[in-house]
Amino acid sequence: MSSVAPPVTSSGPTLIASAGSPRAAGDGRRISLVRPWMRWTLVAAGIYNLAWGGFAILAPRLSFEMIGMELPRYLEFWQCIGMIVGVYGIGYLAAATDPIRHWPVTLVGLLGKVFGPIGFAEALWSGKLPLAFGWNIITNDLIWWVPFTAILIAAWRARGVSGD
Repeated sequence: MSSVAPPVTSSGPTLIASAGSPRAAGDGRRISLVRPWMRWTLVAAGIYNLAWGGFAILAPRLSFEMIGMELPRYLEFWQCIGMIVGVYGIGYLAAATDPIRHWPVTLVGLLGKVFGPIGFAEALWSGKLPLAFGWNIITNDLIWWVPFTAILIAAWRARGVSGD
């Protein structure tokens, strides 16, 4: 039996009924700590990723030209990265429908947003990428660390409350 989440209100956490779930808490309900900002964060991340991905696919040279960087030999790899980023955007939009239930999408996104800057740091340290390329890291990764982490903490707490 599937459950349908009620509309989000600004009055507090959403209570999602899931009486048919074999893993539901004793009172037949799963308490979710979904807040409106969680949904809006994932919608914003989804739109941003779709836009950035589309930009990388449709104008692959522009990112490099804007920072005066030499073009890579195979721009198709940059376009492929744009495709991957765009696909994440679709995932974030799907996760926005129920951020607590779809926490694995947020986890995978956060992992990419942590490992990306680590890779950039290595490339910067070895001289393979210029510091100016780091603007991508700020907007693509760093600004999402806190809200994505907060969503994952809420999902973890919801599991404890519901007995899942």
